[in-house]
Amino acid sequence: MASSAGADVVDRLVQSREAPQAATLIGPGKVEELAGAVSAGGADLVIFDHDLTPTQQRNLEKAIDAKILDRTQLILDIFASRARTREGRLQVELAQLNYLLPRLTGRGAQMSRLGGGIGTRGPGETQLETDRRRIARRIQKMERELESVRAGRALHRRRRTAVPLATLALAGYTNAGKSTLFNRLTQAGVLADARMFATLDPTVRPLVLPSRRRVLLSDTVGFIRNLPTTLVKAFRATLEEVKEAELILHVVDSSSPVAAEHVAHVLKVLTEIGAAGIPQILVLNKIDRASPYDAGSVDADAQRRRLLGDAAPETPAVPISALTGAGVEGLIAAVDRALQLDPVVRATFKLPLTEGATLAMLHALGRVLEVRYTGHHCEVEAEVPESVRRRLAWAARPLSRNPQ
Repeated sequence: MASSAGADVVDRLVQSREAPQAATLIGPGKVEELAGAVSAGGADLVIFDHDLTPTQQRNLEKAIDAKILDRTQLILDIFASRARTREGRLQVELAQLNYLLPRLTGRGAQMSRLGGGIGTRGPGETQLETDRRRIARRIQKMERELESVRAGRALHRRRRTAVPLATLALAGYTNAGKSTLFNRLTQAGVLADARMFATLDPTVRPLVLPSRRRVLLSDTVGFIRNLPTTLVKAFRATLEEVKEAELILHVVDSSSPVAAEHVAHVLKVLTEIGAAGIPQILVLNKIDRASPYDAGSVDADAQRRRLLGDAAPETPAVPISALTGAGVEGLIAAVDRALQLDPVVRATFKLPLTEGATLAMLHALGRVLEVRYTGHHCEVEAEVPESVRRRLAWAARPLSRNPQ
């Protein structure tokens, strides 16, 4: 993460303790060692892979001649550099303000403002209190604006479900290859970068399955271990794209030696946002980094057991390479089999000859088997999604058997 934020890492220190030191998190001896390493290496920044309390951060800054950041601050900094849309900037700013509020420090009475007139004498209102009230007002404004964004997303989802179109959500640990897979499936051209959290704002694109069903695919922010609570709350509108999906494509960097830990962290976040019960497909990405490169030679069941254990035997696993395209057709076929919403049915439609647009829609969204012209009408026999048949109920005759 430090490299993703643009830092040049010059040294690392690790300490194992039975319990954290209340004043400085690490022990006094380790603080002296860290101060010496900072001085020797000419470092101007120290990052702790742990959350620091405001008191711990102040004490460490007094003892070490460098700026002190904790894990949450680093993640917030990365998020701030990646946010591009208005929604993304709002979410990042809200998380930053919630993190900053308990960490404000003032200089007491010397920063107080005295008023004039009766009843205004005394220490007055300190700058600290003013800052806190201003930040609290800003947080309330951010939450209102994000609530309007959330309402807008809910409206869009209601419009999508009115068709209805099944929604798929890409989820996974950061840098697992979700955006690369998203581009491979939809030719969306979204940013795909090896840096962490390259994608902050969800992107939704249509995808046509082999059965001619049309679905919506959503690319979302990457997860990470110990995701700060402030971020989970701030990105609620984004994470709801995952929560509302009919199927989750859980993308895993199968070449990573800690892939099982990444899977566990993603499953934990999915549980926290209420998405644990949604069906999943385990997408074993980056098989091109292993030898051999053929997706068919990968034992998907063995990989699933390695990553999930025996807890979810019903979850299919599909090995792919989003970079080269190997195994992607098999993934699309697995999605087609897994989706229960909007099944394909066979129906006959009697259309007036003036309904050229309806006939074109049947060709676009289904598989037309036969067209017969009788007088001023044409009869079309086609395999179409159930949602399309419902939309054309005025022209549909009794259903034939399901082609599947």
